Order: sequence, then structure tokens, then C-alpha cells
Amino acid sequence: MKIEFDDTVQEGEKNPALKEKVEKDTELKEMIVRYVGEKKKPENDEVTLEMVLEVIAEDFPDFVMPIAEENWIRGYQQALADVDEGQRLEREEMGKEEEKQKKENE
Repeated sequence: MKIEFDDTVQEGEKNPALKEKVEKDTELKEMIVRYVGEKKKPENDEVTLEMVLEVIAEDFPDFVMPIAEENWIRGYQQALADVDEGQRLEREEMGKEEEKQKKENE
């Protein structure tokens, strides 16, 4: 399974944390940064989170896919909840307007 990133996202829409250097403050991070550094060979020897994600997605897609799928599902559920809430607020506002109209017509 190969995961490809869609680079059509505008630069301002990307998470700035992706460009930050990964600090090697745990043993696991040290191993990952070393592995990613060997694969990506960054010019400044700094491994970013974006590089880590790219390598893990390429070398270990069965780890990344469930996370991505769960994130997509939660985002979709949130969008549906937002639509429901928007419709509820609209009905509530329409009810207030109708009530106001009735009072004005009395």
C-alpha cells in the first residue's frame, strides 16, 4: 500500500508544526529521527515532523491509515453536527421572527 500526499494545499493552510525540527527527547524519537535522517538526508541535518510523516506513511502505511481514517471520520461527523446545529439555530431564529410578526400584526 502506498500513501501519497496531496501537495495542492496552499502554503498558508499547512500546519506550521510540520516544518519544525523534531527534538530527540525520547529514545523512540532518537530512533525515528535517525532513521528518517538516513532516508531523507536533509541538507541541514534537521529532521522535521513532515519528513517523519512522509517516511512513516511510505514505510509503515498500515500504521498511518487507521489514524488518517479516524481523523477523516471524526471531521465528517463534526461537519454533520455543525450543519445540524446551524439548521437548529436557523429554525429558532425563524420562530422568533414569526413570533415578532404575529405581535406586530395584532
